[in-house]
Order: sequence, then structure tokens, then C-alpha cells
Amino acid sequence: MLEDTIIAIATPPGFGGLGIVRISGGNAAAVARRVFEPKGRTGRAFPERKPILGAVRDPDGGAALDEAFLTYFKAPRSYTREDVVEISVHGSPAVLEAVLKLGTRAGARAARPGEFTLRAYLNGRLDILQAQAVDDLVRSVSLARARISSRQLGGSLSRRVFRLRDRLTSLLSRLEAGLEFPEDGVRVNRAAIRRTLDPLVDEVGRLAASYETGRALAEGVTLAIVGRTNVGKSTLFNALLEEDRAIVTPFPGTTRDFLRERLVVEGVAFHLVDLAGLGRPAHPVEKAGMAKGRKIAGQADGVLIVLDASRRISPADVRLIRKYGDKKSIIVLNKCDLARRIDGAGLRKTAGASPVVEVSALRGRNIERLRARLKPHFAPGADKDEEIILHARQRDILQDVYEALRRAGGLLAGGHSEEMAAEELRTALDRVGELAGEVRTKDILDEIFGRFCVGK
Repeated sequence: MLEDTIIAIATPPGFGGLGIVRISGGNAAAVARRVFEPKGRTGRAFPERKPILGAVRDPDGGAALDEAFLTYFKAPRSYTREDVVEISVHGSPAVLEAVLKLGTRAGARAARPGEFTLRAYLNGRLDILQAQAVDDLVRSVSLARARISSRQLGGSLSRRVFRLRDRLTSLLSRLEAGLEFPEDGVRVNRAAIRRTLDPLVDEVGRLAASYETGRALAEGVTLAIVGRTNVGKSTLFNALLEEDRAIVTPFPGTTRDFLRERLVVEGVAFHLVDLAGLGRPAHPVEKAGMAKGRKIAGQADGVLIVLDASRRISPADVRLIRKYGDKKSIIVLNKCDLARRIDGAGLRKTAGASPVVEVSALRGRNIERLRARLKPHFAPGADKDEEIILHARQRDILQDVYEALRRAGGLLAGGHSEEMAAEELRTALDRVGELAGEVRTKDILDEIFGRFCVGK
């Protein structure tokens, strides 16, 4: 596979000012010479890493297709560590497809999805975790995720995993030395092994648990706005978005279905969902909307529970708060510009750990304060320098490592055989090797690189 020279469009589909076609492989420069004519440089070699002006030309008919710039990256100083040529033309899909066809006729093969990054991985330019970070960075829906992906592309997660591997290797060697050479006076110090093992268990557990934040940053945080009819959910929805997205009327039950919009707060994407108000439906459509709303709220990452501060808290409000007690939530006391009738002390007792924010969505009062609570409450850790994992596969492997280390510690603490503890450490080490890309299986490579866009 690596003997082929591959070609692909490297920029996203659609129209744009510029588009790039990338060629990689031992014959990249030769293919480029057949389709690109440098201006005033006939017969001369391409300079390295310096764009040159010319034209893309059909070598058979001689007709110029487009004016273009060509940049040549000589191996190993390229993304794939192979010879790479990038031809920049105007961003017309028709032009880009034509350049692609000329390149395949000139001897290159159309690249498969993710093949450029796969070559970078196989050639040692990137490890498996950095390769995943390339895709994460391209697909980032928020600045927070982009920053994490950029750090991981630079090797932050890789270094963390390799340090874990080295510490596990050292720990296992100490344990096995005592098992293999007891006649030489080498003994297993169980207490010392556990003093080294316990911090590793905690570290792996924290890293696995960071997936909750990572998933929120990768996909965006879905927040359902729930409450009884006519408490001002749609007005709050509009106020948070700073636009009149939802229809607002004085009549209960105006929202019968749901609306979903994206809100970015300090680099984190939130998917706000304005749901139909809960209560006694007066119409079958309203009843269907309430049922759908309950389902969406049950699947959401968090909820904004909206109450009317101008009314006394009702048993229905209490039931609503308790219904979502297992979710992250913020209690929003709306209509704080009116005479207050809700019992604040009783509410806080019912709310438990959920923060309470008073707003007037109609007047825009305290809306910024509510926005400021979203990120720290629903996406904690997004601004911290601690490593955050973004993939369920990484989480699952780390969870397996965590469980194996816990079992090893339990065996040592319980006076069980040291051979059994060593086997658990070997299991953990094998899983870490899989996470680091040292265990190369076709299934793993297909899972990771099969998701990539062709031009990467």
C-alpha cells in the first residue's frame, strides 16, 4: 500500500476561493510535473516548501485548466513523511475534480478515507492518539474541543499514556523479579508495590472519568428547558439566544413541539431545546408535544428547570424538580421583575445541589449571569489543563485498565497469590499498549482511520 502514490482533494466539499489537491508518495513530484506547468521554470526541479506559480494543464490536449500554486514537501519533512505535493487552485468543485482526474491519469491512485493520516501513522510521523486528534481538531464544534485536540495533536495525551506504560512496566518487573529469583534473595515487597499502585489506580480512574466532559465538548451539551405551561420557557430560550427564535404569546401551550438551537458560551457549544410546557393538555397535539418533551429531557445532558417566581411553588413544581434530581440542573426563577411569591427557602431545600438563578427573561435581567453558570456547571473541567479524553474507545480501554489495577491491588491486600496480581498487571499493560497504538490490529485501524475525510 505504501508503494503507491495517492491523490485526494484536501479541502471540504463546496465552493470557495481556494481548493487544494494533495499528492503523496514516491512519484508525487513526477505526477505533478505531468499536470502542472510552472511559469518560467520549464524543466527545473520544484523548490522545497516554496509555492510556485503556474497552471494546471491537460498533458494530452494541452489546454490550461486553471492558474495554480504548487508547493513541494520533500520526504521526510512532510505530513506523511513521504514526498508530498499540494496544488492550490480556485475552489470550484468542478475544477478540483478535474485536477483529481488528471492526477489519476498521470499515475496516482485515489486515496481511501483517512489514508494520508494512516501513512503518517505507519511512517512514524504520528502515533495513534495524535492521529485521532487530527480528526478531532477538524471536527471540533467548539473552541474548547479544538484546544484539547490541538494539545493532543502535540502529544500531550500520548506522553501521559507512555508514562503510564513505563510505570506499569517498572511495577510489573519488580513484582516478577521477586517471583522469578527468590533464591537470590529478591523478595516481593507487597506494601511498596501497593504504594506505587494506588496512585496509578486514582490517575487512571480520573482520566477515564474525564470522558464525561470530553463527550460534552466533542458533541456539544444538550440542555432541555423544562417547566409548566406559561412560566416563560420560550422567552428564556429567546433571551439566551438573543433572538426571537420561539413564538411567545400570553396564552398557555403556545409551544406544542420543540425547538433546538445552538448557543456557544466561552468556547463550549450548548444545544438548547425549548420544550412544550408540562401540565394538563387541552389538545391532542399539545399532549403529543409534552410526551416528546419528556423523552427529550430524559435523554438530555442537563436541564434548565424554569419556575415562575410570581407564583407560589406548587406540588407539580416539586415533582418536576425531583423528577430530574439525577441530572445536572439549574433552577431558573423567571419573572423576578414581578412581585415575588415563591418561597425561596423551601425551594432551595427542594433543589438540593442544583443552583438557583433568578432572571427576568422578558426584561433581560440576569441573563448574562445565567449564561455564566452554564459552562462551569454542565461542562466542568473544560478550562483546566488536565487531560480530557474525547472517545468512548479510549474511555473503555482506560476503564479496563482501572479495573485490572484495582483487582491487582485487592489481590495483594488480601494476601492472595502474587502470580495472580502479576497477571492483572499484564492485562492492564496490554490494554495500555492497545491505547498507545503498540498493538496494531486491522479492526482498530479501520475503526480509527475509516472515519476520516479522504483528504486527511
